[in-house]
Amino acid sequence: MLFFYVRHGDPTYDPNELTPLGKRQAEAVGKRLAVHGIDKIYSSTSNRAMQTAQPTCEILKKEMTLLDFTNEDHAWRELAVVDNGRRSWMFHNPRFIKLFSEASVRELGFKWYEHPELVKYDLKPGIERVYDETDKFFASLGYEHERYTGRYKTVAPNNDRVALFAHQGFGLTFLSCLLDIPYPMFVTHFDMCHTGVTAIEFRERDGYAYPLILTLSSDAHIYKDGLPTNYNNYIRF
Repeated sequence: MLFFYVRHGDPTYDPNELTPLGKRQAEAVGKRLAVHGIDKIYSSTSNRAMQTAQPTCEILKKEMTLLDFTNEDHAWRELAVVDNGRRSWMFHNPRFIKLFSEASVRELGFKWYEHPELVKYDLKPGIERVYDETDKFFASLGYEHERYTGRYKTVAPNNDRVALFAHQGFGLTFLSCLLDIPYPMFVTHFDMCHTGVTAIEFRERDGYAYPLILTLSSDAHIYKDGLPTNYNNYIRF
């Protein structure tokens, strides 16, 4: 199986929709995915994700399946924290980025949320929700996660090409589960741009699949269509 994770296009959050640029990005990524061919298309129930998925659905004449567990509103309530009166993702907060890099957090591995400076935020339920739902999703695709081993039992191996359109804040949690990389390590070293395409091959060996990243948040379609390549609107490449 080849799995594509696609972040939504350039958005406005109120109202929850794509900007004109975001719509052009969505069209560009739709053309890119149409070249690959996609067998199954999934989307977050958030409007900005559905609008991003729509061009791909139209080009390939396929229906999208909605997955509410991927809606970023849930992750925002569970995993964003209030610090100095301001609510934000931890990976956008310098204090937490510094903390995530410390040995005392990294030594806790997948139980990082039990660190004395983090336990008060009650992050465990949100992390476990995303991890449990992520594992159920991949099991439905034919791959049962043996959590924290880096492998999946191939109960129904296939050559499907599957795309999921969702978000950054949710997506970093989702990918940390999929790849068995503890959340603090993942979010301090990886990110994703608007309509960035992460392609992951489920490569089978002796009854197990080992997810292998082929591209991480690739924006080749943005270059191809001559669109601005500002990274999330703040870094110009």
